[in-house]
Amino acid sequence: MSLAATDPIIRADRLSRDFRNLKGERIEAIGEVSFDVPRGAFISIVGPSGCGKSTLLRIVAGLLAPRGGDIFLQGKPVTGPSREIGMIFQSPVLLPWRTVLANVMLPAQVLKLPPSQYEQRAHDLLRLVGLSGFEDSYPHELSGGMAQRAAIVRALVHDPAILLADEPFGALDAMTREQMNTEFQRIWMESGKTILFVTHSIAEAVFLSDIVLVLSGRPSRVLDVVEVDFPRARDIDVMGTDRFGDYTKRIRARFAATSAVEL
Repeated sequence: MSLAATDPIIRADRLSRDFRNLKGERIEAIGEVSFDVPRGAFISIVGPSGCGKSTLLRIVAGLLAPRGGDIFLQGKPVTGPSREIGMIFQSPVLLPWRTVLANVMLPAQVLKLPPSQYEQRAHDLLRLVGLSGFEDSYPHELSGGMAQRAAIVRALVHDPAILLADEPFGALDAMTREQMNTEFQRIWMESGKTILFVTHSIAEAVFLSDIVLVLSGRPSRVLDVVEVDFPRARDIDVMGTDRFGDYTKRIRARFAATSAVEL
C-alpha cells in the first residue's frame, strides 16, 4: 500500500504550525509536512519527543488550525471538528460518575443521534472489545487495558470514518500494551476504519501499521515513508523476526542518538 493515494481520505499539503512561548518567542513546531492517507489504511507517525506529532494529529482533527498549508478530509478542507473523526487519547478520560455504557454513549448524545440505534451499536462494540457484561461498571472498577478498550468503543460508537489515536497505549505496562496491540489490530480489521496512530515506539508502529510516517525533530518534516508488508493478522511473534528488525533499524537510523524514540 503506497502513501501516494489517488483518492486519499486525508490529504495534508505542506502543513506548518508554530507557537509562542512565555517569552513571546516563536517556536516552529511543524515545518512543511505533506502526506496522503489511503482509505482503510493503518498509518503510524513516529518521531522524536516534541517534534509535533500530537500537534499534527490535532490539525487533522480540526482542533488546531495550521499556520500554513492545507488539510483535507474526504476531499473537503478541514475547518473544524468533524463527525467523521473519532479520537483516542493516551489517557482513557472516562467520566468517573458515568457507567461504561454511559461513557461510550457520550459522542452519540453530544451529536444527538437516535439513542436506541446507537445504544445497540455500543453493546455490539463492547462485545467486540471483550467488555460485554461490564456495561454497568464504573471506571474505577476497570483495569487500565479495560478502560482503554472502553475509550476505543467511545471513539467508534458514532461510526466515524477515521480514528485518530494519540499514544493510546503509552501509559500501559509492557504486557498489557502487547495485548492491546494485537487487540487493536483485530478491532481495526473488523471495523474497516482508517487509523492515524501516533506513537513513540518504533516496534509498536511497525507491528500495527501498513505505513510508518517518520518525522524529524522540530520543526518536523517527513524523513521517510516506510511500507510494512507483513501479512495480516500479525502475531506478536513477528517482532522476533529478522525482517521486523530490518524495519525498526531503518526507522531508528533516521534519528540522532539523542532521540527520545523508544526501541
